[in-house]
Amino acid sequence: MLVITYKNWEKYLHHEHMNQKIILAYSGGLDTSVLLKWLVDKGYEVIAYVGDVGQKEDFSAVKEKALLLGATKVYVEDLKQGFVEQYVFQALKANAMYEGQYLLGTALARPIIAQKQIDIAKKEGTTMLCHGCTGKGNDQIRFEFTWMRFMPTVQIMSPWKNKEWLSQFTGRPDLIQYAKQHNIPIDVSMEKPYSTDENLMHKSYEGGILENPAQAPHEDMFTLTVSPQRAPDKETFLCITFEEGIPVSVTNITENKTVTGSLELFIYLNALAGKNGIGRSDIVENRVVGMKSRGVYETPAGTILLKAHRDLESIVLSRGAIHLKQLLSPMIATLIYNGFWHSSEMDMLMAAIDKSQEHVSGSVYVTLYKGNVTVVGRESEYSLYDEAIASMDIEGGYNQTDARGFINIAGLPLKLQGVKDEIMGKKVYIA
Repeated sequence: MLVITYKNWEKYLHHEHMNQKIILAYSGGLDTSVLLKWLVDKGYEVIAYVGDVGQKEDFSAVKEKALLLGATKVYVEDLKQGFVEQYVFQALKANAMYEGQYLLGTALARPIIAQKQIDIAKKEGTTMLCHGCTGKGNDQIRFEFTWMRFMPTVQIMSPWKNKEWLSQFTGRPDLIQYAKQHNIPIDVSMEKPYSTDENLMHKSYEGGILENPAQAPHEDMFTLTVSPQRAPDKETFLCITFEEGIPVSVTNITENKTVTGSLELFIYLNALAGKNGIGRSDIVENRVVGMKSRGVYETPAGTILLKAHRDLESIVLSRGAIHLKQLLSPMIATLIYNGFWHSSEMDMLMAAIDKSQEHVSGSVYVTLYKGNVTVVGRESEYSLYDEAIASMDIEGGYNQTDARGFINIAGLPLKLQGVKDEIMGKKVYIA
């Protein structure tokens, strides 16, 4: 029988765990740096693993820091290409937005990071995996669900669900103080203690001053985008081409430049959108664990691509297919947000999405200007738009008198309800 366990740290924080090997998902930030040092001091052999999903980091410095804190080995894995192609673009095909606002940057990155951590654990011959995610957040779930899926016998170490850890660290101020006491270099202070997470898809900000939902974020906080007020006073004209729902090229018509390749065009759009102040959002979302959370996000390329993709679908998908996708997309976004990327229900829904994308090929023309993405045209060989039928100036094969019968049939329930209201003497108020 397979057994999935959480380590009883009260038992193992003694000599019997000496030299037990742990694979720690390490970012180099405050939480995981303190955690690495803390585990080493408890006698564990810690192997640090860093997943490169596009965060702007000096990975050689991160590796050096992990070794300085006591890690016996450091893996730095380049996951950028797979992240964009296997996660970001798949979510794009589904138009996935959690609660209609959040483009899921962190939620999309966690499964690929966690899956690679499993690969390293198998290579190192251990089933002990650790993350530094808070017990109040969503990421703990995304990591642990992925571990359970690909290593059912995993031994999960989650410090923010451990009594000894919680008795020592109640929050970020305690972590900062511990780091200072143990000479752990950190890029955070009590004056600006908000937490960030960055990858190719986005950069998120939460905690600290942002925990007051009425407090506006400081402008100097943002690193991926300029404020719309500081963006250029001229439009940038782009053509984005898709094949079966996947972006394959971006042409900057303003500068006569074309970029191809999934990773290359995504990086290019990030830079271009950032210069034009595109992709900022400030939202209150409902976490998996039940509480509401305020998050501020920068999602430059994702904002452009989602708008272009949805617009292309408007011309190539039937009315029924579009309306069905409008039902499926929130379901898929919720599964991603809740950590169920690698689940049977996700597979079922994505099979339907893949079918819907067979004819989502063509080009969308957009302008970028001071925080806005404006669609100004679209074309596709699979277009269902018929100019002759849609025209208000020519008949175009559409017999307008047919609409009389359609309206009579479709409106029959309303007519019957009106008759019933009259018989019953019910007053109908019309504004």
